[in-house]
Amino acid sequence: MSSRIIPIIRKEFIHIRRDFRTLIIIFVMPVVQLLMFGYAINMEIQNIDLAVIDHSNTPASRDLVRAFQGSRFFTAIDFDGGESAIEQLFQQRLAKAALIIPPDFAPAINGPLPVSVQVLIDAGDSNTAQLIQNYVNGVLQIYNAERGVTAPFEARTTIRYNPSLKSAYFFVPGLVALILMMISALLTSLTIAREKETGTMEQILVSPIRPLEIIIGKVVPYIFLAFADGILILLVARFWFKVPVTGHLALILLACLLYVCVALAFGLLISTRARTQQVAMMGALMGTMLPTVMLSGFIFPIASMPKVLQFVTYIIPARYFLPVIRGVMLKGNTIFHLWLPLGVLVLMGIVFLAISAKRFKMRLEV
Repeated sequence: MSSRIIPIIRKEFIHIRRDFRTLIIIFVMPVVQLLMFGYAINMEIQNIDLAVIDHSNTPASRDLVRAFQGSRFFTAIDFDGGESAIEQLFQQRLAKAALIIPPDFAPAINGPLPVSVQVLIDAGDSNTAQLIQNYVNGVLQIYNAERGVTAPFEARTTIRYNPSLKSAYFFVPGLVALILMMISALLTSLTIAREKETGTMEQILVSPIRPLEIIIGKVVPYIFLAFADGILILLVARFWFKVPVTGHLALILLACLLYVCVALAFGLLISTRARTQQVAMMGALMGTMLPTVMLSGFIFPIASMPKVLQFVTYIIPARYFLPVIRGVMLKGNTIFHLWLPLGVLVLMGIVFLAISAKRFKMRLEV
């Protein structure tokens, strides 16, 4: 059996080496996608335009404005149009928030009674408005702390695993899952469709090779290449985006290997049914990108989805890979915490390969 598989593996490696497009898909596309998505997908909001109406115009009020200006979240803009013009300011999208400081701010701030400033927030985007409100509260807490003002009670909050609240720590491991799934499935989805399109499938079919041997011979080269791809993506995530790796690197590599095998088997399954490379490519992209982004927990929490969609997520491989890579990189999880998702990935890989071998018929018409 091995004597018949090895020539197929060798043939596939030769084809990959001579196909410039495949080399670009393997080595260039993942890095470009990681860099592009890594910067584009960011939940933090910075440089929020904050219109300031300072009726007090005293050193105390200017200290408050400087507290907002010194924050990386706000860009304070002096506005002399009055409160009545703030709505027009929001409608023209010239500001997302407005700070109104009352005339008696300076004398009141040193008095025994609490003093109020008004903050108006454009809530056209409710999520953005919520973030702006949190940023405003954070700036005011720092301002009060610098003045020595303390709340009636003190709540000490400790943030674990991502103390700086960098969204890259959450999204970049998710991008690893997305890109590995998309690239790996794309590679194998083209392999058999290409043989059909170029007419070389006849030569394979007339040889005494079994369907399972063809499947194995087609998948093995891409396991090595996709795994090398995974290492390349992890290096960019670690050294470019500075995502920490607190767990065992060997466990991450093992999870990547399992996940790559599942993705390759899924691409092979598409390839056995697609008549042309174009159809195979469209099937791979549609079958991997949207489900991974929308239904894996990559961006949206699965618990917040309708029950029907929650059941659908059980057949999405990234659902099981994301807790593994995020858990190992950020929390230092071990295999004792992650044996269940890893086991499901193994099972999914076996099922996809078995279905591919069964659907691969030793005849030209598909």
